[in-house]
This record gives sequence, structure tokens and C-alpha cells, in this order.
Amino acid sequence: MTDVITRSAEKLLDNATVRLRTAGVDSPRLEGRLLLAHAMNARQEDILVGRMPDPTALQRFEAILRRREKREPLAYILGKREFWSLDFAVGPGVLIPRPESETLIEAALADFPDSCPPLRVLDIGTGSGCLLIAFIKERPQATGIGVDISPAALAWAGRNVGAHNLANRVSLIHGSAGQAEGEFDVILCNPPYVADAAFESLEPEITHHEPAMALKAGKDGLDAYRQLAPQMRQRLRPGARAYVEVGQGQATDVMEIFTTRGLSVVRVVDDLAKVPRCVVAALSG
Repeated sequence: MTDVITRSAEKLLDNATVRLRTAGVDSPRLEGRLLLAHAMNARQEDILVGRMPDPTALQRFEAILRRREKREPLAYILGKREFWSLDFAVGPGVLIPRPESETLIEAALADFPDSCPPLRVLDIGTGSGCLLIAFIKERPQATGIGVDISPAALAWAGRNVGAHNLANRVSLIHGSAGQAEGEFDVILCNPPYVADAAFESLEPEITHHEPAMALKAGKDGLDAYRQLAPQMRQRLRPGARAYVEVGQGQATDVMEIFTTRGLSVVRVVDDLAKVPRCVVAALSG
């Protein structure tokens, strides 16, 4: 009987793999297994040893498989994405965390290695809150403010702040950095940096589902950095650092934008793919 169940499970995944591959999904077998496990509220290991879904789970699997065939992001369907080994709730209206953004956390933790100081942290365009929460979790005496102009994104950030039990150390503000009072030791920001013309050529998961306002940044993809520089200059205290994500090939332009607007570029940090990903800035002088 176990062999029959195992073969049936394999047949179910084979069918899902074909459908997802036809839809243009890059890792159809893996994603089919993840979707089936999600539908069954089970672990992937349970499926690999032949556990079969009941009729209700089969209906759920078919429903979410159709969503993925339409190229809805896997993270939206699963309702979460891992970042810095932490789970973050995500869904329509919020940018999905990317692994390259962890470069900002690594750089900030390297510059502030002591866990004791009561650092003040500002996350501009906080989205899901992944940058702010990841850093705050590593520095138990730190407090933070996340700002975002999107109510939908802030709702997701609020869920994540609560899920990680940080409501006593993290505040969220609907608006811009100018509404966060005082000066900060650490500023984190993953701004929009996709040129308008390039946006439409991205994967349908991005263009049809993720919020364009979190991605598109004008004709050259640099508008957000021009707006960001004076905001950071007003909020950085002496000795503070800002950690700003940049797109591939943008580091030199962003450095020039920052230095001509009263900031000093401390260094540029590569991500794991050796792409310059994080510009570290401070007050000039």
C-alpha cells in the first residue's frame, strides 16, 4: 500500500511539475512540492515518503497551483518569505524580501558589533519590515522606527513586528522619513531603483503582482536616491551610518548623488554574487 501511495504522490507532483514548467516557472518540481506541502499543512519530507492529501487538501492544492500557473509569486501564495533566517509574512501590496538585501544587515552589524548600546534605527520605506526587524533582533538594546507611504505595506510590517514580539521596540509611521523625529545611529533603506522602461521587462511575478511604487524609480532608476540623500542628511547623527541598497551597475551613480548632496560615502559592499549592493554613507566632515 505504501508503494501505491508513493507512486500516486509522485504522479501528482509529476503533473504539477509539467503544468508549472509550461507556465514558465523556473523550479517547477521544487515549487510543486512546496505548494503540495502547503495545501496539506505538512512538511516536504512527509510528501517525499508518500503521504497523500485528503480530498480537501487536493482541492486546496489545485486552487493554489492555478494561482502559481498565473505567475502569482510563490511567497504570496505561501504567505511568507524567509529573510535573515526569519519568517516574514508577505502578500499583495508589499515587496517580497530578497536575499541580496541581507547585505545591508551584514554591513550594519559589522559596523556596530557591540550588542549593548541603545542604538536608534530608522528604516525608510520599511515594506515588510524585514530590514528593521532583522537588525533589531540582533541588537537587543536597539529601538527602531519604520516609515512607509504605503498603508498596505505598513499593515504587513505591523504583522511582522507583532509576530517577532518587537512591539515594545519598533514603531511604524505612515509617511516619509521627515515624520520620524530626532536623529538616528543607523539608517536602513531599500529604495525603488528600477528604471521605468526596464520595469515591463521583468518577470510577471513582479510586474503583475508586486507594488510598482516599491520598484519603479523614474527614467534612470535613480529618482529615489535623489530624494533620499537630504532625508538621510537630516536624520543621521555624527558617527552614524546609512546602509542603502542599490541595483546592479548603480553604485557609482548613487555615490555621486550622495556626495554632491552633503553625504560622505564610507564604502560599497558586494553581495554574495559579487555585485556592489550596499552603499554605506555618513555625514560629510
